[in-house]
Parts: sequence; C-alpha cells; structure tokens
Amino acid sequence: MEIVSIPKSEYEYMKSQIAKLRELEKIDFDLIKQFKESLEDVKMGRITRVA
Repeated sequence: MEIVSIPKSEYEYMKSQIAKLRELEKIDFDLIKQFKESLEDVKMGRITRVA
C-alpha cells in the first residue's frame, strides 16, 4: 500500500466534494425530468385548468 500526503485544506475540500456527491445520489432525476416536461407543456398551452 502506498501513502500519499496532501495538505489538510485539500483533504477537507475533497471530503466536502464527496458529501455533495452523496447528496446528488439522492436526487430523483426522473422526477426532475417530469417537472421539466410539465413546465414545457404549461408554456406551450397544452394544459387546461380544472376547477
């Protein structure tokens, strides 16, 4: 096994980036796509209002 030395600030930055990536894993990209498509439908007038 090799050992690599990096500055503590770089280590902290890398830890924060990993935390952000873990949060992104929780995002449901299919749901975001559905929202986007729905917004496009509204903009194009393909949605009718139901009271």
